[in-house]
Amino acid sequence: MLKFEENISLKPYNTFGIEVQTKYFYKITNSHELKEIISRNQNIHFRVLGGGSNVLFTDNFKGLTLLIANKGIEVLEESKENITVEVQAGENWHEFVLWCLNHNYGGIENLALIPGSVGAAPIQNIGAYGVELTSVFKYCKALNKDTLEEEIITKKDCGFDYRSSIFKTIKKGKYIITSVCFKLQKFPHNVNIKYGVLKQTFLNRSPKIQQVAAAVIKIRQSKLPNPKILGNSGSFFKNPIVSKSHYEILKASYPELPSFSSTNEQLKIPAAWLIDHLGFKGTIHGGVGVHKNQALVLVNLGTAKGKEVLDLAKKIQLAVKETFNISLETEVNIL
Repeated sequence: MLKFEENISLKPYNTFGIEVQTKYFYKITNSHELKEIISRNQNIHFRVLGGGSNVLFTDNFKGLTLLIANKGIEVLEESKENITVEVQAGENWHEFVLWCLNHNYGGIENLALIPGSVGAAPIQNIGAYGVELTSVFKYCKALNKDTLEEEIITKKDCGFDYRSSIFKTIKKGKYIITSVCFKLQKFPHNVNIKYGVLKQTFLNRSPKIQQVAAAVIKIRQSKLPNPKILGNSGSFFKNPIVSKSHYEILKASYPELPSFSSTNEQLKIPAAWLIDHLGFKGTIHGGVGVHKNQALVLVNLGTAKGKEVLDLAKKIQLAVKETFNISLETEVNIL
């Protein structure tokens, strides 16, 4: 019989460093434990936690928190050009990137230093510096909470979109991802340095994947605060996507308003620019603030409550809506 820990602080398990408690707590180390817990505890409300890097806790939880902590990397297939690996959901994402670099497997070097677990990567459809998870994702295995059967969900069926997937939308709460399968490149690698800052860094050069990762890490560390020092969850808001006509109206009032292409009829606007333009960057609001180097990042200055962070987020959303008629969506999950 599996025994739960009781009245456990979740502060060590969320990068915002928010102090909340869960009534029951259990670390999942394999899918058999996961099935057993769900099947035997139908009357207990539970939620799943991975790396805790994309979540904001706003209150104590009276149910069961399951921490996904299964580990392991297994090679499934190998050819001259590619290698396919299955990675358990509890593996740390950046540690997996480093594993790939050490083995000279390419494809995710641009995604270095993204916080969180491997199992959370498809949920969020993580991406950075010109690369998204979809470029290497093959499928994931996930436990169906209703049938208690493990299913294979292909890239096509994941419904990937900008920082989204079926796991955040139509199938939210239905599945628990247990492992993810990636198709990676062997040498020679197809290195992606098209993103502005990387293109400038490696001007007229052909870098190795290890050099690309090192550059990405340096850039991220210069812009984003270390959550071990200053609690945060990285980018709090998504970059909004607007119609070209809406953008042109805004451009008339704000000639310096940047954008980049999303589709033929839509443009993506940097949320950081909107927030910075409204004067929020570097401001302090009680125990929370907007980071001085990156307006997308909300920070816990020490002992902030989750509701304080949420109040600041809502204040920013309201100001952006009133000024630009744009609705900012949160990238962080609010619990």
